[in-house]
Amino acid sequence: MGFAEQRFNVNLSILFTELPLLERPAAAAAAGFTAVELWWPWIDTPTPEQSELDALKRAVEDAGVQLTGLNFYAGELPGPDRGALSIPGEESERFRANIDVAADFAGSLGATALNALYGNRVDGVDPAEQDALALENLVLAARAADRIGAVLLIEALNRPESPRYPLVSAPAAVGIVDKVNAASGLGNARFLMDLYHLSMNGEDLPAVIEEFTPKTGHVQIADNPGRGAPGTGTLPLEELLGLLTKAGYDGWVGLEYKPGDRPSSEAFDWLAR
Repeated sequence: MGFAEQRFNVNLSILFTELPLLERPAAAAAAGFTAVELWWPWIDTPTPEQSELDALKRAVEDAGVQLTGLNFYAGELPGPDRGALSIPGEESERFRANIDVAADFAGSLGATALNALYGNRVDGVDPAEQDALALENLVLAARAADRIGAVLLIEALNRPESPRYPLVSAPAAVGIVDKVNAASGLGNARFLMDLYHLSMNGEDLPAVIEEFTPKTGHVQIADNPGRGAPGTGTLPLEELLGLLTKAGYDGWVGLEYKPGDRPSSEAFDWLAR
């Protein structure tokens, strides 16, 4: 078990970034993929012009690929930002302004998952205040996801790269999943299991898979160290994905790795092996 049993999609916000955004869906299709996912593409605004949304929708449809997942607005990614929804003031307001925009766009392309990054801790703000705001906003996001028939994903990042992000373990992220489900009554919040981030945190990945697969709505992979393609580091990704299959996971696996010093189209040779 392993790579052969998985359905892989490509994250177009970290792969094919050498191309303009509107050319990336076709490039993914040319590389043999039928599905893609995205971080929120417009880092400067949670509410882009309708013409920009329409142009990206056409690019996805014309390429013949499925949009499986989309991040809500989260500030500058890649970069220092790690979400907006728990940050009082302008950032959380920007997140709220984005909720229906992102959900409507994702729903128009049949996406089944929306990812809400929790947000960094902020100096001078009580963490309990941030957590209360986060729960309030995540319930709003869960309702929007439910409206389009999608799940709401909550992700653990890693402490070395995101030291101010509070969800840096699988139990921490799943704890928020449980709180959102209890508060919303919808039951559509799920854990986003990113094996790269969890490995950077030093977690026991087989144990995480065994315990938390039933609450997992999406999986993402990159090798460690380096966040490169499978085989460029030391993570036994084929074995880990086999364990996921054995545990009952049959959803998409997002390829969220850096292509290295080569075009993204050449970063999938491990699939042939």
